[in-house]
Amino acid sequence: MAKGSEKTIFICSECGAVFDKWNGRCRECGSWNSLVEEKKVPKEALASTSPLLIPPARPAMPLVDMDEHTDGDIRWYTGMPELDRALGGGLVKGSVSLISGEPGIGKSTLLLQVCNRKDALKILYISGEESPHQINLRARRLGVKNPHLYFLAETEVEKIIHECERIKPDLMIVDSIQTAGSSGTSASPGSVSQVKQSALHFIAYTKMAGCATVLVGHVNKDGAIAGPKVLEHMVDVVLYFEGERNQSLRVVRAVKNRFGSTNEIGVFEMRSTG
Repeated sequence: MAKGSEKTIFICSECGAVFDKWNGRCRECGSWNSLVEEKKVPKEALASTSPLLIPPARPAMPLVDMDEHTDGDIRWYTGMPELDRALGGGLVKGSVSLISGEPGIGKSTLLLQVCNRKDALKILYISGEESPHQINLRARRLGVKNPHLYFLAETEVEKIIHECERIKPDLMIVDSIQTAGSSGTSASPGSVSQVKQSALHFIAYTKMAGCATVLVGHVNKDGAIAGPKVLEHMVDVVLYFEGERNQSLRVVRAVKNRFGSTNEIGVFEMRSTG
């Protein structure tokens, strides 16, 4: 983690505004009791790990010439028609999607079933919450047998990106964004600055590598995605996975989709086999 003199700052969890002193109300967005205390990151540490320093994967080119540089279909089907419909036709290459829901609602189960593909698509599943043994037990229960599925138990973003560069996945699943943290930020994982910085790293890598990335997010007691509100603006797609935990039906709905409609929903029935 970053060392040296650290200054306390207060960040609005709704809009990301930064203040030197605590206030009951954010002066930028007007939200009440949204300011959280964090340690300010030294500029030197932030610059050394900033994903903005990564060079572009391709040089700028005229829009009219881009069709000939498009490599095949720009979407990957998840293999689950209901989820594909909510996504607007599947996952778009180079896109970052955020799926959130209450603990135990079935987010990890849903995404692990997406990993059970029969094609040669390479998938990297990163978990900061469960051990390889726990994931393996669930995979067996769901009947997941994919030789192109890789699992990584890691929370440090820089190490995750390093492994991505080695494996070069077509699809990356991060479970969850609240457990991920950057070594260049001294704040604890799940804090406003860590969630934002981690998301920046994942987005930068996704755009550069051209893979599709799915971030799993937790929700707070009010049903909103935990962490900074700016996270929803940073990603391309925002999905909510909803339902009563004592009932079998679940619904996936999109509240933001840069590549499709937000009027579609996907309906699922949760069983012991997924």
